[in-house]
Amino acid sequence: VKENNYRGHGDSVDQLCWHPSNPDLFVTASGDKTIRIWDVRTTKCIATVNTKGENINICWSPDGQTIAVGNKDDVVTFIDAKTHRSKAEEQFKFEVNEISWNNDNNMFFLTNGNGCINILRQLKPIQSINAHPSNCICIKFDPMGKYFATGSADALVSLWDVDELVCVRCFSRLDWPVRTLSFSHDGKMLASASEDHFIDIAEVETGEKLWEVQCESPTFTVAWHPKRPLLAFACDDKDGKYDSSREAGTVKLFGLP
Repeated sequence: VKENNYRGHGDSVDQLCWHPSNPDLFVTASGDKTIRIWDVRTTKCIATVNTKGENINICWSPDGQTIAVGNKDDVVTFIDAKTHRSKAEEQFKFEVNEISWNNDNNMFFLTNGNGCINILRQLKPIQSINAHPSNCICIKFDPMGKYFATGSADALVSLWDVDELVCVRCFSRLDWPVRTLSFSHDGKMLASASEDHFIDIAEVETGEKLWEVQCESPTFTVAWHPKRPLLAFACDDKDGKYDSSREAGTVKLFGLP
């Protein structure tokens, strides 16, 4: 495996996401008030788009045409992925956490600080769901298009039926705010992680625990492989804060044979 560094941002890079169908492109959101699109074939930045604020969350629409980016002032900007120009922006009156389109690309979801899931169609709010009693942090759609899951500061993961918009079940094995979620490629497993020193892997249809991946520090991000039961994850292991003999900034894999 080759390792490359992508340099260019002038401040922290808070999130990245891959193009939904082109494996060579990904986009990064940074506190330097820009987003950058990168090409892994050349390891170069192919576009820099200036935004109004310090960016913290980003997602690419399933059809690949639009990039949505949210900043610290709770403004979400929609950028045309071809022209690299802003198409629209929306200022919200609440804390915007994670943002995502549904798999059909016709509705836009965001989780907020009041524990709600807000749903927009063509930038117009169509529904707000009271999902959790406290801050709703992350949201992920399953690859099959049947469910989406949200994680909250109440340490619960809730699983929702996409068509009915009702909660089907909750996963309650974590004790700390749920900060990251990922569905396996076949939609059968759901990984969730927090400041607990383990990652919970649950069976989606029953809610049962399939596995507990032990970690030595809080987990920031988890992601299943797009075709195999392999889970990548990264923990808060920088500067020997927890154990100075350990390496820092490492992406780890779980599920290798």
